[in-house]
Formats: sequence, C-alpha cells, structure tokens
Amino acid sequence: MPEDIPLLPGSPRRLSPQAGTRGGQGPKHGQQYLQMPGPRAPGLQGSSSRDPGQPCGGESARSSSVINNYLDANEPVSLEARLSRMHFHDNQRKVDYVLAYHYRKRGMHLAQGFPGHSLAIVSNGETGKEPHAGGPGDIELGPLDALEEERKEQREEFEHNLMEAGLELEKDLENKSQGSIFVRIHAPWQVLAREAEFLKIKVPTKKTYEIKAGGSIAKKFSAALQKLSSPLQPRVPEHSSKMKNLSYPFSREKMYLYNIQEKDTFFDNATRSRIVHEILKRTACSRANNTMGINSLIANNIYEAAYPLHDGEYNSPEDDMNDRKLLYQEWACYGVFYKFQPIDLIRKYFGEKIGLYFAWLGLYTSFLIPSSVIGVIVFLYGCATIEEDIPSREMCDQQNAFIMCPLCDKSCDYWNLSSACGTARASHLFDNPATVFFSIFMALWATMFLENWKRLQMRLGYFWDLTGIEEEEERAQEHSRPEYETKVREKILKESNKSAVQKLQTNTTESGNEDDEDKLTWKDRFPGYLMNFASILFMIALTFSIVFGVIVYRITTAAALSLNKATRSNVRVTVTATAVIINLVVILILDEIYGAVANWLTKIEVPKTEQTFEERLILKAFLLKFVNAYSPIFYVAFFKGRFVGRPGSYVYVFDGYRMEECAPGGCLMELCIQLSIIMLGKQLIQNNIFEIGVPKLKKLFRKLKDETEAGETDSAHSKRPEQWDLDYSLEPYTGLTPEYMEMIIQFGFVTLFVASFPLAPVFALLNNVIEVRLDAKKFVTELRRPDAVRTKDIGIWFDILSGIGKFSVISNAFVIAITSDFIPRLVYQYSYSHNGTLHGFVNHTLSFFNVSQLKEGTQPENSQFDQEVQFCRFKDYREPPWAPNPYEFSKQYWFVLSARLAFVIIFQNLVMFLSVLVDWMIPDIPTDISDQIKKEKSLLVDFFLKEEHEKLKLMDEPALRSPGVGDRSRSRAASSAPSGQSQPGSVMSSGSQHTNV
Repeated sequence: MPEDIPLLPGSPRRLSPQAGTRGGQGPKHGQQYLQMPGPRAPGLQGSSSRDPGQPCGGESARSSSVINNYLDANEPVSLEARLSRMHFHDNQRKVDYVLAYHYRKRGMHLAQGFPGHSLAIVSNGETGKEPHAGGPGDIELGPLDALEEERKEQREEFEHNLMEAGLELEKDLENKSQGSIFVRIHAPWQVLAREAEFLKIKVPTKKTYEIKAGGSIAKKFSAALQKLSSPLQPRVPEHSSKMKNLSYPFSREKMYLYNIQEKDTFFDNATRSRIVHEILKRTACSRANNTMGINSLIANNIYEAAYPLHDGEYNSPEDDMNDRKLLYQEWACYGVFYKFQPIDLIRKYFGEKIGLYFAWLGLYTSFLIPSSVIGVIVFLYGCATIEEDIPSREMCDQQNAFIMCPLCDKSCDYWNLSSACGTARASHLFDNPATVFFSIFMALWATMFLENWKRLQMRLGYFWDLTGIEEEEERAQEHSRPEYETKVREKILKESNKSAVQKLQTNTTESGNEDDEDKLTWKDRFPGYLMNFASILFMIALTFSIVFGVIVYRITTAAALSLNKATRSNVRVTVTATAVIINLVVILILDEIYGAVANWLTKIEVPKTEQTFEERLILKAFLLKFVNAYSPIFYVAFFKGRFVGRPGSYVYVFDGYRMEECAPGGCLMELCIQLSIIMLGKQLIQNNIFEIGVPKLKKLFRKLKDETEAGETDSAHSKRPEQWDLDYSLEPYTGLTPEYMEMIIQFGFVTLFVASFPLAPVFALLNNVIEVRLDAKKFVTELRRPDAVRTKDIGIWFDILSGIGKFSVISNAFVIAITSDFIPRLVYQYSYSHNGTLHGFVNHTLSFFNVSQLKEGTQPENSQFDQEVQFCRFKDYREPPWAPNPYEFSKQYWFVLSARLAFVIIFQNLVMFLSVLVDWMIPDIPTDISDQIKKEKSLLVDFFLKEEHEKLKLMDEPALRSPGVGDRSRSRAASSAPSGQSQPGSVMSSGSQHTNV
C-alpha cells in the first residue's frame, strides 16, 4: 500500500502461513475470509476475529487475506441497519459500487468455530468444506466443480487486490445451493483523495465569484427572458448562472484550498463511483491469465455485472427526496414535457457524457421549432396557391384532351391526362417556388444548429469544468479491451517457444516494456479488415438487391392489377402504398440485423481501447443504416422514371414487364409519400414501441427468471429488498450509440430531402418531445445507473452531423433540379412562353408518338376510346414523328438539362458560401465565456497566492525564533504556485472570498 495511506478499516490483514497447518491443511492464496458479526461501531470497523486454530503471531503471509464484513444472512440485523439500503451492514460506510456474480455450490458441512463467530473457509479443491446456514439444498455439480472453483479463486484474488488498493468490501455468505451474491465496495476518504489527485479531478474551492452580464442591455434582456421562461423551468436546485466556484484539481497537499465541510459528502456519488470504477479497471488478476480490470472478468463470466447504485427509489412513498426521485418528477414524466431539461442535475447524476447527449438533444429539439414553423408556412403557401397553379389547371381541363400512351402492354388502354388531376394538384403542395427557399433555409439552419451547439458545448464545458481534460481522456484510453488482451496473449503463446506458464510469468515480471510481439500489427488485423470490407460490401449489395426486389414487386403487381377492370383504376395507389409498407418492414428488420453485424465486424477487428471500438462501431453502423434507410428514397428521387425508354422502344426488366415510370405530376409526390411513411413508421415503431415494449419484455423475463429461483430464497430475502437487488433487476446500460443513431437518421430525414417534404421538421419535433421524456424515463427507471464518464464533446457524432449537413445541400439541389418541375417551368417561362406565363407548359412537356409504330402485340386490346387514336402523348422532350430525326432528344431537352446542372452548381456554391459565412460570423467560443476563462485563471492565481500567504503567516509565527526558516518556507510556497503570472501586489488584491468579475 502507498506510504501516505495508513492501514484502513477493513484493509487486508495477513494471516500466518503456519496457522492453517495446525488445524489441518493450510489454505492457499485468497482462500480465507473472516465473517464479521452484525453491525459494529465505527471504532471497531476492520477489527478481525481470530480462528481458534490460528495463532496470534504477527508474521504475515501472502497466502490468505481477510475481507471485512462477510455477512451471514441469518444474523439478526438492527432496525437502523436494515433500513439503510445504500450502506454497509454497519450503516456507516456508503456503497460506492457493486459487483454481482452467480454461484453454484457442491456439498458441504458446517465448520466449527467460536460461538457467535463463524469462519468461512473457502475450499481449495482438497478439503471441500465451507460454512453455510445449514440448508439441505446443496447439490453435486460433478464436472462443473473445477470451473466453479477456478472462478471462485479468481474472484477471491481480484477482491484481495481491490483491498490492497485500499477499498473496503462487504459480501454475503453463499448460504444456498445457488444464487446471486453482491460484493459491495466502499472507498474510504484516503482512497478517494489519492485517486482524485491521480485523476486530476477538479473540485470547487472556497473561492466564489460573480459572473457579470456583458452590458446593461444584455443584462435586461436576460432578466426579462428568464422571467418569461420561469414557468418552463424545472423545480430543481439549479446552479446559479451568476455565481460560480473556482475549481482546481484536487491535491492532498493543498487541502486548505477546498471547502471540505464533511469528507463523506465532499465527493458526490457519481464521482465516488467513477473513482472506484477506475480502480476496478486497472486492477489485475493473475489467476485469470493476467487479465486487467473488471471488464475482462465480466467478459470471462467470472463476474456477471458491475454497476454503481441509484440514489434510492424513484417512486418511494417516503418524503425523503433524492436526485433520482427529483429527476423522475421534473424530467422523466410525460406531464412535464413542456419544461426545460434540468441539464445540470442530469450531468451531476449521470455524468458529463450523458449530460452532453441530453443537452444536444434539447438544443436540436428547440431548433426544430423555427424550421417546423417555416415548413408549415411553406405547406400552407402551397395550399393557398393551388388554384392559381396554371400547369395543374391545364392538366385538369378536360377540354385539352391530352390522349396519353398506354401505361402497360396489351391490357392498358389510352387514357386522358385529366384523369390525373388529383395527383397534379397534390404535387403542387410540395412542388412550388417556396420549397426552393425552404431548402436554402434548411441548409443554413443545419449550419446554425451545429455552430450553436459548439457554443453551447463550450458554455457547458466552462460551467462543468471540462476544460483541460485531454490528459484524463488519454489515460482512460490506455485500458485495453478484454478481447484485445486475449488476442495478444494468443499471439504470444503461439509465437513463443516457452510454455504458457513461463511466458505468463515473464510478462508479469517484465510488463513495463511492450515490444512488437506484445501488440497486434496490421498483419494480425488483416483477416479482420478483409472480412469487414467484404461483409460491408455484401450488406450494401443486399440492401440494393432488396430495393430492386421491391421494384420488381411494383412492376409485376401493377401488371397483374391492370388485367382486372375492377382494380385497374387504383393500380398506382395500391402499388405505391403496399411497396412503401414493404420497404418500411424491411428497413426495420435490416436495422436490427445491421446493428448486430456492425458489432460483430468491429469485434473481429479487435480494437485496442473502448473509444476506438466505439468509433469504429459507430461508423460501420451508420454506414449500413444510412444505406438501409435512404436507398429506397434515393431510388424514387433520382432513378425512378429515368430509364423507362419511350413508346415503341420501352426498357423491359423481364420479358413483358416494363420499367416503372413516374406519375403524370412527377415523382416528387411519390417521394413525399415514401419519405413520410418511412420516417413516421421508423419513429413510431422502432424508436417508441421498441424502446417501450422491448425493455418491458426483458424486465418481465428477468422477473420470471428470478421467481423461478426464488424457491431457495431464505427469510432474509422476503424482507424489503436492498438497493443493489433492485438495481440488479434493471437492464444494463449499453451506451448512447442507439440513442444518437436514431436521432442522426432523423436528422437526415429532416435535411436531406426537405425540398420534397417540408413537414418533416414538424413530425420530427413531435417525435422528439416524446423522445426526450422517453429516454429520460428509460435512464431513470429502467436502466442501471451508468458510470459517470467525463468528456468535453459528443465525439464522432459531430463529424457525422456536419457531413450530413453538407451532403444535404447536394441532395436538395438535385431534388429541386431533377425530381421537381421547378427548372423546366423556369426554362419554359423565360425562354419558350409567348406571354411570360406558364400557359402551354403541359403541352410543351409532352411529346407525340405515332401509335401505328407500336410493336406487334403491345397495342391495347379492346380500346374503349370513342374516336380512333392516331397520335398519343408521353412526357419527354423528343422530336415528333414527322421530324427528320423522329423520337430523338430535342433541343429543349438539352436546354433543360444544362439549366438543371447549372442550377445544381449555383445552388450548391451559394448555399455553401452562406454556410461558411454563417460559420465565420458565429464564433465557436462565446465572447463572455472566453473572457470568463481568462479572468478565472487570474482569480485562481490570486486566490492561491492569498491562501499561501495566510498559510505562511501561521508558519512564520513559530519560526521567528529560527532565522532563515521563514524565507525558505516562502520560497517553497512560491515555487508551488500554479502556472500563471501575477504581480507582487496581487497577493493582497483578493482579500475577500467573493469577487466581482
């Protein structure tokens, strides 16, 4: 143990190796535990009872250790201790972390010891003896004995090493034939102080200062805004935006800087559990192949779970309030959907990483409000101008009598364009000049959203003291994943001529130097990379194949329905609706499959650290889910109707099945239907029903499983369950990747094709209002408490958002230029119209075809037209039959195509320029935050020197009798000041503990 930490209560005591030989056979390493009887007084914590067979000699040995508070469930428990559900058995030490494992025991009989004290001797595989409460339900496991015994020894060694690190442990007796055991861990003040200094955890000092507003106008505006928004604020003790504590990394040598009123509450629960988790991650276990950390032990099924405790129950009837209950009442209930989120309390309870996620989600949801308003205005504009749209009126005018060519061979007849009047009028709702403005607005909206998020991120980082945590992040990344350690070990054992035992011993003694054979090179990873590349290509090809399969379904179903006169009139609606539903179901199924595939592919890559694993998993999952979600939409937007051919020379998929073409009003309306159904379906089914239903089913399954094992439950378990029992029944926390992923995919729906569906932000806003509370309820009530993770940003997700924002500019430019009729209308109005209006536009876009040139066997059978048809029309820019080059692309086609490409270039560069301009105009760091950071550094130096000066005064008083001592003390104090320059007069400049900035 470190020299600065004395022998702590509950620290491991060494038992003499000769002690066990007097009573029989001596136990091996980590195989002796001492049971502490009931709750003890604080002064008696850690006092160990002695085995009658053990001498009182003080000689230490490495062969056995004592775990304090090894509890017998049959012992009487005081009312005070029984009501304490988050403390040790003594009702004094707080449970900071819990390890859980499932055990199965073989036959045993009672051991003898002192009356009132039972000594638990863990079997070493030879004696087979272990104390228990006398229950008759012990079973013989046969071949499983060796594996269970090995795991027990590994747990004992790991727990012994935890106590060597200064932690205090408490666990129950294994008094049943099988069941779950919880190892409660408490970090005493000495360990918390040591680890807080090692991790450079910033803690508040005694110094507080006032944050002044920038100016009088800004101050008045902020006060008025705060007063207006007061009904929307959650009723939680928020941090004051006017006052802030100076923070400084914890140091045991500078305890006088901090306002430590009570050591038990100086570090909050999240910080305490984070410190314990860091110790758990770096504690080794030599019996488990030198694995490092609790994650490796969980991966090897030595432990089943490791988690910090929630702060009590969220729905307890008692009046005592805790952070979890407060979060449930003011954040996780649907009745407070209109209120702001208590971001500071979320960060305090769950840590910075989860706090940043909900802050990002809240900002994204609030930014959807203006885009939703503008989208509704654009939609209402389309509704208001539908009667003024000249092309749709021309299509609906039956006097024009545009006789169109058959939509299929043989069974389809000629038809009038006026029969598609409804489709043309509906297309105008989304295909009007306002959608171009809305596309530009949404591109700038995405840029402003990302810029405001960077500013909010910096503001939160300032108030949460997240500046300068790069070293801490790098240290956290050093912990290798269990799979990586296993691969390295397999490589070492494969390439070495030594035996496995010799090699492991060599690694134990020479673990400081890691050469090339102790890490994986690109040659070791090449099979994984090759499998990743091939699998991703296969998955993308599979997605495209399914899209093509749906296309074939649409074509064949349309041909089949056209044969029946009863269904012929509703062919397009039926085919479109059923195809979109099929696409939605396939997307939902493939989303789950691709998530599992991405996880498997990332595992075979064997990334070294958890952060690298998470980033590669995110990239793979996003790529696969992006292709899966948007490929049907991309097909409708950019490919449908482009490869149809022309009458007399159609393109056929199979024999007799023509490629499908767009509706007379264009493909934009169908794109809108496809986008809306897929977006709403994913949000309703996947994001809400799955998130609500699946966790409830898992919880029910876990409850039924616990009830099946409840037959062996003793009387102690019939009492009020402890907090670690309640938390164990919750779902384990698996990370924020699914939460971010669904929001990123939704962000793509909102931005990528907003030109075809202006109401997308509205539906996203309605979903997110529910999503925030749904996620909140899941984190508060259905998940185990996550480990508090400090991070200064949202990581790779910001880069993905930025990429989607830039790609949306290109996609919307092509939607407007190619999918909609915006460019053809402009070209006609300013180049071909006689009066500068759109009169005659429909006739201009329709080409002629001589029906006598239809291929044999494709003519309509039993045509119902009253008059004989000589020419039919089809939508394309082609030369008429009487031209020198009939059915070739006309000059209008090339003119419109060049105009479309020119629009794409102009639109893209204009919007990109405006986006860069907005990015330049909005600084990443708010000016007031930048000023406060600079002033805080100056205040910190002044405060530090003031405290040192006061400390020197106390030191100089007894040192006046010894000349020179005071000068040396001053020089030492001045040399230990933090980085920063200050004039000599600044020592006395901060006489008070409260300063105005």
